[in-house]
Amino acid sequence: MSGPRHVDRPEHTANPDELEVAPGFQHETLQGWVPDLANDEEIREALEKAFDYRGDVTITRRDGTKLEGYIFDRSSGKTLDSSFVRLLPKDSNQRVKVTYAEIAALAFSGRDTAAGKSWEAWVKKYWEKKSAGHGDLSIQPESLEETT
Repeated sequence: MSGPRHVDRPEHTANPDELEVAPGFQHETLQGWVPDLANDEEIREALEKAFDYRGDVTITRRDGTKLEGYIFDRSSGKTLDSSFVRLLPKDSNQRVKVTYAEIAALAFSGRDTAAGKSWEAWVKKYWEKKSAGHGDLSIQPESLEETT
């Protein structure tokens, strides 16, 4: 004895356009943004966004030195002196630790390497190529780096 086939179940006969779909996460466009760092809360918020950013940032320290690179770690303590980010500088392999208290300015200076690279965009591009008859389609991801 067997039950109904999977495709005969009522939930599979509905119009797929009417099915409940969870919305994706919308990333802010931060590239080029230079946040105001007027108070402790603004510094903390900007550095949280910098940690989530998928490109390089430029940190200007209070002594005037600048560091450009990718923030790969951060720790938020009770004070700005006990909070820090760790950065992979663009021009070296050395990891640099910078306390929040040292930061005078922050700029989202690098290109967001994942901008426009959503799953939906990939699927749309895949189906456009497939319907155009491209025979070299692959499920392998494209490089995030743009070639010139």
